[in-house]
Amino acid sequence: MVHQYKLNGYNIVLDTCSGAVHVVDEVAYDIIALFKEKSAEEIADIICAKYSDVTREECFECVDAVASLEKAGKLYTPDTYADMAFDFKNRNTVIKAMCLHVAHTCNLNCEYCFASQGKYHGDRALMSFEVGKRALDFLIEHSGTRHNLEVDFFGGEPLMNWDVVKQLVAYAREQEKLHNKNFRFTLTTNGMLIDDEVIEFSNKEMSNVVLSLDGRKEVHDRLRKDYQGRGSYDIILPKFKEFVKRRGDKSYYMRGTFTHANTDFTNDIFHMADMGFTELSMEPVVCAPTDSSALTEEDLPVLFEQYEILAKEMIKRKKEGRPFTFYHYMLDLKHGPCIYKRISGCGSGTEYIAVTPTGDIYPCHQFVGDEKYLLGNIYDGITNTAVQDEFKLCNAYARKECEDCWAKLYCSGGCAANSYHASGKITGIYEYGCELFKKRIECAVMLQVADEI
Repeated sequence: MVHQYKLNGYNIVLDTCSGAVHVVDEVAYDIIALFKEKSAEEIADIICAKYSDVTREECFECVDAVASLEKAGKLYTPDTYADMAFDFKNRNTVIKAMCLHVAHTCNLNCEYCFASQGKYHGDRALMSFEVGKRALDFLIEHSGTRHNLEVDFFGGEPLMNWDVVKQLVAYAREQEKLHNKNFRFTLTTNGMLIDDEVIEFSNKEMSNVVLSLDGRKEVHDRLRKDYQGRGSYDIILPKFKEFVKRRGDKSYYMRGTFTHANTDFTNDIFHMADMGFTELSMEPVVCAPTDSSALTEEDLPVLFEQYEILAKEMIKRKKEGRPFTFYHYMLDLKHGPCIYKRISGCGSGTEYIAVTPTGDIYPCHQFVGDEKYLLGNIYDGITNTAVQDEFKLCNAYARKECEDCWAKLYCSGGCAANSYHASGKITGIYEYGCELFKKRIECAVMLQVADEI
């Protein structure tokens, strides 16, 4: 499948199954669009009528060049992966990553919180060391021969259970030596409780840290408030600056959310970049359509333009020697994810699970609290195998709507949770999210092109 588009002065042709990217002139761009439907003579007639300075001979030469690219597997490459995707139900799945909900409580009262202010529609709770220890044992037991394991300390707000986090890290380090494993820890925090000890420990033990900041003060404070209705920006900003300053070359990223109220979200990204933060992410809000924060159809063209503005500004700043990274534009065209990853998706419910403070297991953090998707617990294991089998089949080829989509091998079918909340099933699609994703991929490819030319 071929996808063609024009962006920032580039005529880009993306061969989606091979991953080949071609940057061409106007004539070649048009010929590629006609190549599969018209004969060489018909193409020459159309092109010569449109471009007075192009000869028929030049048209035929270009047609031959396109044919050579097709023969070389760099254009119109057939999709040969469908047969590889149908049998995931029978694969021998090992767990490689765990979202450990150490705190189902939060010290902020963010209005758009998908986790119902950290409670996940249940009671407030903190994970005990005993439950966390058993969760780590469960991960080791079900990881097979996999050496590298990932654990995200999540909430609510995990720093509200900081002592247990530290105990669990120490326990995991002990187990590494016994089982030939290597733990990579991530901490996701709103920053309110960050202090010197948190910074020092995290910089020693956490492979990655996710810091929640929505951008400009007025944007951040609009929704990210404490229980007294006070904004959190002024409290967390100096903490985040100090954290990142002392982090050195270790991974982190600022993670924001944009809503209907700040569709000009690039200004929030630039605000964070101007403050010295260089690893940035800004996610579209996920909430009920009736929510005042929900993105609308009218917002869509505005958001498309914003993503283009962002990409162009990133090119400009890189040339000026002040680059920053945007999470959704991180695309490796030369190596990229293996085909297994491209057709299997994120691995939720199979390779990746979420564990609650009481030890219940869910496919991922966005399903926690929905009893339909309760997989089991860390004591009895996965007992709801029917639901897990659904997730084993949840890939880019399980969705009829994805059949003719040029982006399916980049999104792997999209987020199962977003699909479920939008359509009522994990193999449905979240069409709004699809449109945003495709625009991000177009911008990401264009950034790669600009970097090479």
